[in-house]
Amino acid sequence: MDPRDRAVETPALLVIDLERDTLDERRGFPITPSARAIVPVLNRLIGRFRGAGWPVVFTTDAFEAGDFLFGGALAPYSLRGSEGSRVAAELDFREGDLWLPKRRFSAFFGTDLAAWLRGKGVTLCALGGVSTPFCVLASALDALSHDFKAVILEDAAVAFPLERHEALVSVYRRNPLFPLLRVMTSAALLDELEAQAA
Repeated sequence: MDPRDRAVETPALLVIDLERDTLDERRGFPITPSARAIVPVLNRLIGRFRGAGWPVVFTTDAFEAGDFLFGGALAPYSLRGSEGSRVAAELDFREGDLWLPKRRFSAFFGTDLAAWLRGKGVTLCALGGVSTPFCVLASALDALSHDFKAVILEDAAVAFPLERHEALVSVYRRNPLFPLLRVMTSAALLDELEAQAA
C-alpha cells in the first residue's frame, strides 16, 4: 500500500446545486423528486462533517438572465440574486458554512474555492448533489485538477433519469486515477475517515 493512502485526510463536503429552484416542486423539474430524496442523506453527512470540524460547502447555480447556457433546451432558473438561487431551506445550512454561488458546472470554475479549501487544510473533497454527470462530476474532476482527492458519494448524488447516475458511478467506480478519484457510499466514507482520525 502506498504510504499516502494511510495518511489522515482532511475532508470537505461539497453539496452541489441544491438551490431552492431545484427543490421547488412547482417548477416541474424532472430531477426534483430524486433531489429531494437525497436531502436526508446529505443532512446526516452535514451533521457528521460539522461535528468533526470538517468544512461544509454549499454551491448553487447563479446565472445571469441572458446566460449562454439558456440558449439550448435549458430554461432560465436560479438567477443570480434571486430567492431561487439560495441554498434550499430543506438543507442544514448554517453560519460558518461556505455558500458559493457559481455561474458554471464546476464549483472551482471562476471561484476561489481551491484557495479557500487549501486555507482550511483540506486534502479530500466529498461530493454530493445534482446532477451526477454534470456539476458533481465537473467539480470532482476539477478537484483533482487542483490536487485534491475526490469522492463521488453515490447515495448522496442523483441524475435524471436515475440510469444516468448509475451509469456514471459504474464508469468511475474503477478508474485509472484510483484512489485519487473514488466512488463510495456516504457511510463507507465516514467509516474510513473516522477510522483514520482514531
